[in-house]
Amino acid sequence: MEQVSGAFSIDLRRLGALRELDRRGSLAKAAQAMHLTPSAVSQQVAALSRELGVPLLERHGRGVRLTGQARVVLQHADVIAAQLERARADLAAWSDGRRGTLTIGAFSSAISGLLPAALADLARMCPDIDVAVVEAEPPDLFTRLDAGEVDVAVAVDFAAAPPFTDRRYARTDLLADVLDVGLPATHRLAGLDRIPLRELAADPWIVGDARSCCGAVTRSVCAAGGFTPEIRHAVNDWQSLAALVEAGAGVALVPRLVQPLHRPGLVVRAPEGHPPSRHVFAAVRSGAEHDPLLATVLDRLSAAGEAAARKFMTPTGPGTDTIRAI
Repeated sequence: MEQVSGAFSIDLRRLGALRELDRRGSLAKAAQAMHLTPSAVSQQVAALSRELGVPLLERHGRGVRLTGQARVVLQHADVIAAQLERARADLAAWSDGRRGTLTIGAFSSAISGLLPAALADLARMCPDIDVAVVEAEPPDLFTRLDAGEVDVAVAVDFAAAPPFTDRRYARTDLLADVLDVGLPATHRLAGLDRIPLRELAADPWIVGDARSCCGAVTRSVCAAGGFTPEIRHAVNDWQSLAALVEAGAGVALVPRLVQPLHRPGLVVRAPEGHPPSRHVFAAVRSGAEHDPLLATVLDRLSAAGEAAARKFMTPTGPGTDTIRAI
């Protein structure tokens, strides 16, 4: 393909199609994320290829893959996307960040254990900020963030989340959410102050769906403890999980963000040794962190994360289902 001479320009919508194709790994998945047909995405990328004068796709087996030139374009595409977000933030900076509307996407535990404090602070400090909350987890959460359907994503680091080095997002660390062990009050280990996880290898387990952050984290923690759990029940709702544990249906890991669960037949104990935890963070599109409105929200989320972390350190007596000292 010959290099096009004259003025150099790029259609940002077509560039977005190339980024989505790289991100999703196939035309079908990119089309689903963009609410287009695979043919439309292919046409966008083909048009960008003609516009740039370089091949962007090449045949690979029965499908296609990105060319080396496409990888070069994508390096610049990330910079362009971040710069556009900075431009939007600069325009927003004409206001003081105390008025506006936005949407926060978050996983269920954060909605119950983290967002109420942050939203209460925002309501007191900035009553003219309207916040909508939607429940979502990676990868869907970040698809919504990419599409502008969500302005702030609150997520847990696990396999389905973007890597720490992903330049498309600016991250704010919120807290390490410690995981305790939930046991029926009649369990043989319920009288211990700390539970050796390896002693639960033969117990039936109650975990979240494998695609959820808690389901994935529980499996990883058990693997680190030297065993693969026998998963008897897959439940994503914490009150339902607590009811099953109370009924003796199995054991579970319970994040402190959802405690206390107020079940008389459920006891929660810290694991023996260094307590497992899941890393909770907030993310915005790279460059958008300079938006005064988003900066205000991120600040309140950080404050709520710090308060929750301090709460986790509060010791309680044995035999309760409230938060225990690390």
